[in-house]
Amino acid sequence: MTTTSIRLGELADRLGGRLTGSPDIAVSGIAPVSEAGSGHITFLSNSKLRHVAAASQAAALMLTEADYAQIGADFQGVCLIVPNPYVCFARVAQWFVTLNTPAPVAGVHPDASVAATAVIAATATIGANAVIGEEVVIGEHTLIEPGVVLARGVSIGAGSRIYPNVSVYEDCVIGDRCIIHSGAVIGADGFGFANDKGSWVKIPQTGRVVIGNDVEIGANTSIDRGALADTVIEDGVKLDNQIQIGHNCHIGAHTAMAGCVGVAGSAKIGKHCTFGGAAMILGHLTIADNVHISSGSLVSRSISEPGQYTGFYPLAKNADWEKTAAIVRNLGTMREKLRQLEKITKNKE
Repeated sequence: MTTTSIRLGELADRLGGRLTGSPDIAVSGIAPVSEAGSGHITFLSNSKLRHVAAASQAAALMLTEADYAQIGADFQGVCLIVPNPYVCFARVAQWFVTLNTPAPVAGVHPDASVAATAVIAATATIGANAVIGEEVVIGEHTLIEPGVVLARGVSIGAGSRIYPNVSVYEDCVIGDRCIIHSGAVIGADGFGFANDKGSWVKIPQTGRVVIGNDVEIGANTSIDRGALADTVIEDGVKLDNQIQIGHNCHIGAHTAMAGCVGVAGSAKIGKHCTFGGAAMILGHLTIADNVHISSGSLVSRSISEPGQYTGFYPLAKNADWEKTAAIVRNLGTMREKLRQLEKITKNKE
């Protein structure tokens, strides 16, 4: 990979920060504060690491005004003072990736299978062994990598990237600038069956999955199509690897879920929520905006107020956990005994 350098003045202009040194100094990469060298820019997002940042060998350091007041005189390189160094780190890293990654060659690979009725923008790229079904629409500068399968009627907007071996079922919609990682399945049937005297009768899943703009979906994540209405993933949602989103769910804008979260069918989740790894959300619940669920929690009821919620016992030694579980199991009996004692006490008064 060819490494391209960036002038600090360009970075300051793009990030809106204030430089304390020469804008003509160039950096060729970004690195952790403890490992950065003379060609790197680094960042300080945790004030507890001020002493590490002050001793860093980086050419430049992104930090807040408050941190600069504490260590600016000790750091030997140039400081770039910004409101949020961690967000700036993300943007600088994106810029370096863009500069150092060869642009895909537009066009359809000869080993791809493309239906005659598909509409593919001239600037889009279709990789080897991709299968593009009837009436598929693919927008400008979208990259479809090898082995992707897009079934009939799928629509993908501009500037999206679909990694190898993703499957998108019929009529699903994916917006602009989306990233879908390998192995993801968009639009498989939801888990819908009616019980007929002990046997299961399949309910056809005739809805779609509709994904907004700037959504990222992790590897091997599955999003089921709706039974009648659509499953909806709004703009800016970020889903980690191995997540399950059930049919008819609605995930609000800019909500983020860590790996192995499970959301059962018809759950409605608000905007700007976060879910820690392996959190489970039961079906048909409604969760308000700005709700944050801790890792491993089971959400068994709707949540109407924003805030942090946790639904599991703290980790303990197994013997202690068994004792606690035994106590919890007997709480009902203990409650009744307490009520009886209260009655006896009142009768004696």
